[in-house]
Amino acid sequence: MPRWVPLLGGVLGSTTCGLLLYAFSVFIKPLRGEFGWSATEVQLAYAIAVLVFGLMTFPAGKLSDRFGPRPVVVIGGAILGIGFYMVSTINSPEQLSLLYLYYGIIAGFGGGLVYLPPISTAPKWWPDRRALATGLTVVGLGLGSFIMGPLATSLINNPNIGGGSALPVFKYVGIAMFIMAIVAGLCLQNPPPGYKPAGWNPPAPKAGAPRAGRDYTFGETIRTIQFWMLYFAYFCGSFAGLMVIGVIAAHGINEMTKEAAALAGVAVGDLPKEVTAAIAMQAAIATSCLNAANALVRVLIGAIADKTGTRICFLVTFVLQVVAMLVLFPVGKQLFILCVVAIIIGWNYGAMFTLFPATCLQYFGPTAQGSNYGLLFTSWGIAGFVANLIAGRMFDIFGTYMMSFVIAAALVAAGVIALAITKPPARLSA
Repeated sequence: MPRWVPLLGGVLGSTTCGLLLYAFSVFIKPLRGEFGWSATEVQLAYAIAVLVFGLMTFPAGKLSDRFGPRPVVVIGGAILGIGFYMVSTINSPEQLSLLYLYYGIIAGFGGGLVYLPPISTAPKWWPDRRALATGLTVVGLGLGSFIMGPLATSLINNPNIGGGSALPVFKYVGIAMFIMAIVAGLCLQNPPPGYKPAGWNPPAPKAGAPRAGRDYTFGETIRTIQFWMLYFAYFCGSFAGLMVIGVIAAHGINEMTKEAAALAGVAVGDLPKEVTAAIAMQAAIATSCLNAANALVRVLIGAIADKTGTRICFLVTFVLQVVAMLVLFPVGKQLFILCVVAIIIGWNYGAMFTLFPATCLQYFGPTAQGSNYGLLFTSWGIAGFVANLIAGRMFDIFGTYMMSFVIAAALVAAGVIALAITKPPARLSA
């Protein structure tokens, strides 16, 4: 198999996951308007999906290590597409539990199976460009969400398709996701044992450097403090990023609508429908800006990390994220500045998905990478669940997301400290 084929599989698989997860904020207002659900109730569906998605990556990694990536991704893709499609069959407010089942549990379960295997597989084909290969396999997460934001908004507002309802989006996109994920799985397989690209040999150790030891087993990995420091930092960074992804469109709509009403001298409910529709499209632009940066950084940060190392990249992106989270609330009413901050947040958040698997590979070796990174990634799912529950609850209490953003900034700051004090583990003797 040409070694670019697993990269293609990674792009398709992660794009499918991006369609699933990273534009949910555009569905919040339509679902609330159609069914009368609260922000917390709708946000809980996304929180469940992120939690299930994140928790499934660990067994997906174990299954991929044992059976290979192809069957895991093909089965997961079928489950993901079916779950997403089934959301379109909901037809009454009393079926809120079905939103949790179809989107949160079934689609989240399938997405978790699709996501991890390409990340652990593609770098094995590219030992000469591991961070870059990792970045390319996850670039689709940002790409999918970049597509989904404006696509979903336009379908919702199209009188011949959605007519204000989000349900047709789940129907048509669910079919596309089903096909994309299965094709992604068919592109994946592990390289033969001892594989090296033609003309490439592992670099010789520098004079006086310690001998390269064996890789860590999964059991040895989870007994190191370094693994759990990475786990905590991943939680902190994911908490902020997933909170913003889950609410940035709703935040923009909320703040820009209040600003438009104040300028017009009317109540928010009295704004013309065409004005509120235009604001929704503007908020979707902010979502797309975040997701475009989220996609672009995954490739660029891999090339940068291959040159400078992951540690410097980690510290810079996390510090910038603290600042961005603190200014996100006051810029919500101004589209241009909101988009600028969204780009910064998307850049910093997307960088994690190249830096963390690359660091995990660097620290513990490729032998148990599927299991190691699968467990590490569960922190992302837990963070997304907690973050979105908090965001929905804070909005229901205060009517804004300001307090949520402050909490997220504090957690990212804690992540900066964790990353600053974490050093690579000792090499194990062969």
